[in-house]
Amino acid sequence: MGDADLTALAVPAGPRFVEVLRREWDRGAAVCPVDDRLDTPERDRVLAALAPTHLVDESGARRRWPGGRPARNGDALVVATSGTSGFPKGVVLTHEATEASARLTSDRLMIDPASDRWLCCLPVAHIGGLSVITRALLTGTPLTVHDRFDPAAVQAAARIDGVTRVSLVTRALVQIDPALFTTVLLGGAAPPVQRPPNVIATYGSTETGSGIVYDRRRLDGVDLRTDGEGQLWVRSPTLLRCYRDGTDPKTPDGWFPTGDAATIDDGGLLHVHGRLAEVIVTGGEKVWPARVERLIAGLPGVAGVVVVGVAHPEWGQEVLARIEPDPGTRPPTLAEVRAAVRADLPSWWAPRRVEYVDRLHRTALGKIRRPLR
Repeated sequence: MGDADLTALAVPAGPRFVEVLRREWDRGAAVCPVDDRLDTPERDRVLAALAPTHLVDESGARRRWPGGRPARNGDALVVATSGTSGFPKGVVLTHEATEASARLTSDRLMIDPASDRWLCCLPVAHIGGLSVITRALLTGTPLTVHDRFDPAAVQAAARIDGVTRVSLVTRALVQIDPALFTTVLLGGAAPPVQRPPNVIATYGSTETGSGIVYDRRRLDGVDLRTDGEGQLWVRSPTLLRCYRDGTDPKTPDGWFPTGDAATIDDGGLLHVHGRLAEVIVTGGEKVWPARVERLIAGLPGVAGVVVVGVAHPEWGQEVLARIEPDPGTRPPTLAEVRAAVRADLPSWWAPRRVEYVDRLHRTALGKIRRPLR
């Protein structure tokens, strides 16, 4: 296949962003959104990893970008992701994969372009926000785009503009009335266990072209399996073609290793336990931090929590919970944390220590950034 331009979109979220994206696609170019909230050093690292041939700034001016490399004909998107490494890399998604993602999602949600309207209020440089836009464009569904998440504006979009569907992250859900929407897709951090029936917890990644599992059930056309190590593998028409450096992580028959530990029960429901690289081994027993975090996050006085393993001379590692307290509230004590975890999980899962911190590090989507070690 021949080469195509790759155009970086340094354009804030809004109607102009959609207009420029559509224009670049009509030209035959692939696009890579650039997060306008990044400081200059990180923006430069992202652009170096994506290596666009052109850049469009917020004025709409298009100029050649030095050192860029072309995309391949048929490529639609190159989306920056840091994965578990913290360093940016580009995920290449084709038009075929992007269209499949739009179709599978819309079919599952029974989207009707005549009566539905999508709202994009997540960052468009991330797949969670970008896929709302591409889904609407490719299915002809009306679309409203906000430049940021604002609870009042989100609710006004439902009440006044007729928005029926929205994608949010967990932290945003508690700031709006979900009943205003037909569907709220929830991604990012672990969803609350108790949530309204119209709030759908999604599983997916940049590499899978957005969510591919809704409320633990795979979308039609998506295959899931686990291997002997408990790692989840995915095969889907929505998968990436390769990374921007040309590396293709898929097997010859199209399976992608997610790096997540998971089980699939007899009913076909997916249970994701966390990243394989994050597992804590304490006294020879395995602890998945995400499952512990989910329990602690439900306690009063917890604004955020991250669970990690720290070195221990006898057990190898011990379980430590770092808690960001809700302002003006009393955070749970170690005894309360341990009791909450032990009520649902074996005793060795319960943290042996708790540290209270002013603020946990979060990504642009509000997801808590786990320390590498």
